[in-house]
Amino acid sequence: MKSPENRLLHPNDLLWVHGSLHQPMQQVMYPILLIVHSAFRWLVLVSLCYGTYLGIIGWGRKTSFTKSANFVRHTTATIAHIQLVIGYTLYFNSPTIAYFRSHYKEASQQFDLLFFGLIHIILMTLAVICVTIGSAASKRKELDRSKFKTMTIWFSLALILIFIAIPWPFSPLANRPYFRAFH
Repeated sequence: MKSPENRLLHPNDLLWVHGSLHQPMQQVMYPILLIVHSAFRWLVLVSLCYGTYLGIIGWGRKTSFTKSANFVRHTTATIAHIQLVIGYTLYFNSPTIAYFRSHYKEASQQFDLLFFGLIHIILMTLAVICVTIGSAASKRKELDRSKFKTMTIWFSLALILIFIAIPWPFSPLANRPYFRAFH
């Protein structure tokens, strides 16, 4: 008979057993970061949608790439990077991900675990890379119309990836509530 430490655990069985969440501070910080990450996605989405909208308008109307447009470009990239850091912190401290990594063969058969173990982090990383490329490339363009065009294309691509990778309540991939709450 296997000892309780050696039995195969399901992520729902895990509280703070696997991974690095043994210290009381981490036990407090993990759920808080999860809530912050869940809420911060709305800021990412709003800033990306607004940046894309601004890019479409500027590109189509051939307007000047003003200081405020540049501020939106820069702020959108900053918000996306902050969200990515929060996401990576959660990923590398998640009991679900610890389970996924230590039981990859069995866990990868459960799509919810596969989604959070690989798909979500890969797509979100690619989305932030798109935001970064779009922000940096548009900053370096000479013509205002090119700045708006570059920002629009890259931010739109990032939005598509993010919309796929968010675990919406209605998503067939994996679902979570629109807002996480304290338990």
